[in-house]
Amino acid sequence: MSKQYDETNRGALFKNDRKESDNHPDLSGKINVDGKDYWLSGWTKRNDDNSFKVLSLSIKPKEQQGGKPAPASRSRNEDYADDDIPF
Repeated sequence: MSKQYDETNRGALFKNDRKESDNHPDLSGKINVDGKDYWLSGWTKRNDDNSFKVLSLSIKPKEQQGGKPAPASRSRNEDYADDDIPF
């Protein structure tokens, strides 16, 4: 019998086995925020005086592929904002 889990507002990070350079995240995974899925990346770093580690996080929408920015949503009013421009 399989259990159904509600993954809303939950996520997980795992060790990034495909890290090839220092810029690549140490950890990667996914997270769901308010029902929308995101890729989650994490880098372990040291603070300025090297006394403790910090975890720096980044999220990006799952729809965003290949480093291209996701299209910005526009309001209906923005579609007509340039109507008065004569060219």
